[in-house]
Amino acid sequence: MEHLWSSGESSVRAAMNALNGRAAAPRAYTTYMTVLARLHAKGMLERRREGRSDHYRPSLSRQEYRERRAAAEVQALVDDYGEAVFPQFARQMAGLDPERLAELQRAGEGA
Repeated sequence: MEHLWSSGESSVRAAMNALNGRAAAPRAYTTYMTVLARLHAKGMLERRREGRSDHYRPSLSRQEYRERRAAAEVQALVDDYGEAVFPQFARQMAGLDPERLAELQRAGEGA
């Protein structure tokens, strides 16, 4: 996702070249093709066909992605641990810097 957010749009090959260039163990073209297709199926990427190449671009901003990911993680915690998670969230909130806490409260009011 980071590669696509920074490039705006990328072919599978361009994504592979960029990511393999900094990976300890390069991955195959088909691995990138599969991952990008799955992200497209989940609605996270838009796909455009050009000749025989697929080009992908993010359908979510970084912030939208973070919010969806956080919501999914919180839901998974609630599903796994039930109400036991809420006191933990409260303890975490109580330990925040007052300015940060106020930011989060404002963000929660806008939701």
